[in-house]
Amino acid sequence: MLFNSLSFFAFFIITTLVYFVLPQKLKNMWLLFMSYIFYMQWNVEYALLMLVVTATTWVAGILMQKFKSVVAKKSCLLTCIVFNILFLCFFKYADFVLENLGLIMSREFSSLNILLPVGISFYIFQAVGYVVDVYRGELPAERSFIVYALFVSFYPQLVAGPIERSTNLIGQLKEKHYFEYNRVREGLLLMGWGLFQKMVIADRAAILVNTVFYNYSLYSGSCRVVAAICFAIQIYCDFGGYSNIAIGAAKVMGISLIHNFNAPYFAVSIKDFWRRWHVSLSQWFRDYVYIPMGGSRCSKIKKYKNLMCTFLLSGLWHGAGWNYVFWGGVSRNMPNYR
Repeated sequence: MLFNSLSFFAFFIITTLVYFVLPQKLKNMWLLFMSYIFYMQWNVEYALLMLVVTATTWVAGILMQKFKSVVAKKSCLLTCIVFNILFLCFFKYADFVLENLGLIMSREFSSLNILLPVGISFYIFQAVGYVVDVYRGELPAERSFIVYALFVSFYPQLVAGPIERSTNLIGQLKEKHYFEYNRVREGLLLMGWGLFQKMVIADRAAILVNTVFYNYSLYSGSCRVVAAICFAIQIYCDFGGYSNIAIGAAKVMGISLIHNFNAPYFAVSIKDFWRRWHVSLSQWFRDYVYIPMGGSRCSKIKKYKNLMCTFLLSGLWHGAGWNYVFWGGVSRNMPNYR
């Protein structure tokens, strides 16, 4: 169910109207039910995978809070993280690994042809961030499975982000939300702007970009430059538009999500650009990968090693291919890391 489809807007209207009519104690149950309905429009079976991720991280959070021993807490944390990251790697990188093993060993391995579950990278990162936050004592383990399951599966940001923090979203899911005209108006305007970015700008730019890029030898250098500029506009308006629709839809219901883009093409430097682009992902890698590895509070050699490892992983997160790994490697010193 794409954000720019009529089916989504029918879904959004029904979900939102019922949400405001229901008593407070049923609102989260309704949103959880509709979030799973939303996700199952792509693949019914893969909703079970999201449920597994939800259950394992929820149980891990409760166990860590019960354990008195630091060793037991750390063991629980590492077990949960390893399980869920391996879960992600299997679905996202199994065929990539087999392909490269085949090249190394000079033999051919049969492809598993695994269908990548929609949004799996987003909701697993969000769930892993939660267990780390509980381990660090930044918030107590969530006792309500309904609230926690909604945190993982909240439909506006489920399949394309932003990657929310437990410290921001879980508390909001417990608050009482009522219909407020100004807030609903702002949310709908933001959704409208996101739709304009996606359908009017990005989709129209894509026509020119695809025409030139698919037959670039037929076009002059100036045409290729124009197509490249249009591609930059397309990718920003496509992703930024989706993010604005997600943030606007949540805002209508009284929930504030992190802004994922901050006028990146008005940046004054490459470093500033990466502070403004896909903010939630950059901050996730900074707080849950880069800083735990030592960040910049170490020797220069270790700092550059931490940066390189973080951005190689960031590149690989974007896709199973060496081009993504290379992109992550060459952009290692761009973002806003301490």
